[in-house]
Amino acid sequence: MLRALFSAKRRTSRKSVLTSSAEIFEERQMLSASTSLGNPPPNIEAPPAIDGTGNNQLNPDWGSTGEQLLRLTSVDYTDGLGTPKSDGLPSAREISNTVSAQDGLIYNDRFLTDYVWIWGQFIDHDIDLSDAADPAESFDIEVPTGDPYFDPFGTGTQTIGLTRSDYEVDSEGVRQQLNSITAFLDGSVVYGSDQERADALRTFEGGHLKTSDGNLLPFNTEGLDNAGGPSDSLFLAGDVRANENVLLTSMQTIWVREHNRIADELARQDPRLSDEQLYQGARRIVTAEIQAITYNEFLPALLGSQAPGRYEGYDPTVDPGIANIFSTAAYRFGHSMLSSTLQRVGSDGNEAAEGDLELKNGFFNPSEVVNYGVDSLLRGAATQLAQEVDAYVIDDIRNFLFGPPGSGGLDLASLNIQRGRDHGLPSYNQARLDLGLEAVTSFDQITSDSELAAKLEAVYGSVDNVDVWVGGLAED
Repeated sequence: MLRALFSAKRRTSRKSVLTSSAEIFEERQMLSASTSLGNPPPNIEAPPAIDGTGNNQLNPDWGSTGEQLLRLTSVDYTDGLGTPKSDGLPSAREISNTVSAQDGLIYNDRFLTDYVWIWGQFIDHDIDLSDAADPAESFDIEVPTGDPYFDPFGTGTQTIGLTRSDYEVDSEGVRQQLNSITAFLDGSVVYGSDQERADALRTFEGGHLKTSDGNLLPFNTEGLDNAGGPSDSLFLAGDVRANENVLLTSMQTIWVREHNRIADELARQDPRLSDEQLYQGARRIVTAEIQAITYNEFLPALLGSQAPGRYEGYDPTVDPGIANIFSTAAYRFGHSMLSSTLQRVGSDGNEAAEGDLELKNGFFNPSEVVNYGVDSLLRGAATQLAQEVDAYVIDDIRNFLFGPPGSGGLDLASLNIQRGRDHGLPSYNQARLDLGLEAVTSFDQITSDSELAAKLEAVYGSVDNVDVWVGGLAED
């Protein structure tokens, strides 16, 4: 079912997308040729709007910020409008404890490295973000009495906090969640999805993006919105989540460096280019590189022969928006791929002097990047195998996400399940039917792993109760 969701829609930022490294090189050569000495500066195509508007001339708001997430599947609310289902369903934390707890390391059998989940998170932050509703609406997760991490004293009163997502009510009165950033694979993770953030990231000299000491990301000195708060001790990037973990921060960093490298190369080719021309030219090439890596390397690594074929041309009838079930369930597969340790490798190929880093100590911790840089982390990611795409999630994000239990620590598996209910996603079986697949009638039709099937049955009772994120990852 996950493959069906990945193949359901393809998204490109403009009909002038560059799809290979050869085309990117050709684009650079064309820029060079058109700006050679004696010729006027190029009449560069109008750059894409930062907020994603105007890409589709017939429907200029498609794919822009603040648009509703699309519904590829049916809506499942208790009242059909917006009240999440809960009656008869186990708590998300109970499901996490029963099904998602991972014992030991389970390396993927295709020899994919940690770069796969890092890149997946990086482009996720380029295409979707659901902000919290304002005013806030709590939809907390009930913690089972005596939970060893979240209710060790057996009070039976503990919860894991969750705030419902921002939304609009559609013409039929149904709650529809919003995408706060552009849906296009357009480099917004680097450049931002609103003008204030985009401007705050620029030097306005030589087309450059701002950096801090060590050629790292700039700090949030202007107090812009940021996950983790507006503190100036956190980095600032195109997306608010850049500080979530140090490997993501490292990936964000190298793309700022790449932008500035390209801007310098364009300036070398033609010193007459203005700051704006250099910025937009570098932005266009960086966006093309991100698209090329995603379609030529990332998706084939994940999907093999079922990866989308070569881009065949712009289709103005395709809504490029992000599907609710994709952002809230299917694309969260990567949470199962994380390891508990982030390897750091020196330039000699051996363990770096600073040593490896526990993932749970890498959340919202820019000091690790400031003190030791990004190189050893990125070398380590290229060395370490990722965990298998399966139903299991390591403790670092199942019990210690963003801190210890009771001190801000969360359970990402529980949050994924609860978020799906918040968004009115259908059950696993209903999603299969909505996507043209047959419903399953027994747990062993979901998975041939008898132990996993038994866990699913123990917690859910009926196959019709299985949450779509859990069922999708449990599939063979």
